[in-house]
Parts: sequence; structure tokens; C-alpha cells
Amino acid sequence: MGSERRKITRKNFSYYMRVIDEASGKLVGHISDISSGGFKLDSKDAVPLNKDFRLRIDQTGEISNKNYLIFVGRATWCQSDVLAPGMYNVGFKIVTMAPGDYDIFLKMFNTYGM
Repeated sequence: MGSERRKITRKNFSYYMRVIDEASGKLVGHISDISSGGFKLDSKDAVPLNKDFRLRIDQTGEISNKNYLIFVGRATWCQSDVLAPGMYNVGFKIVTMAPGDYDIFLKMFNTYGM
């Protein structure tokens, strides 16, 4: 996705954080960068575009006393990782997230985003 289309600042993510498909319990990927409106994952699998997923991000307790965030995210782009054959970079947009959870997500952005 070209930076000329990006409207929200994104930051590299300095923390190893998993994103799980809440419906299946399977690992979707690990956050590699983050913005206030979504994130990019490194994933072993290609993800269908424009599909809404119920996702879970497990928390460590450093930012909040909640163990996880659950929300709806939509895959907006997916491409093969140029540097890691067999891996994919996937862009997710947050569709719906509870206001309190979004506050925690913004803390993640501000704390771990570089």
C-alpha cells in the first residue's frame, strides 16, 4: 500500500504481539506496525480482503489490567513479504471496538509504536 494513500500516521511496532482469530482460535499473525486506525500483520497465510474478522489481541498487563482486546477488523490489503518468502504482510482496519478497548489500543500505539 503506497504511503501516498495513507491518511493516518503509522509507526513500527516494537513489541511481539499476537493477533488471534477469535472464531477459530488460530493465530492470524503478529503486529509489525500500528496506527490509530489499524495495524499491519506479518502472517504465514494470505488473508481474504474486505472480510470482517472478530480478532483478539492478547495483552501483557503492562498497559492495562485487561488480558485481551476483542474487536472487529477488516483486511484491506495483503501482499507477499519481499524479504521473507512464504510470509505475508496484511493491513487491517479497525471496524468496531469498544471505546474503553480503543483507549487501550491507543496506549499500545503510543507505548510500543516507534
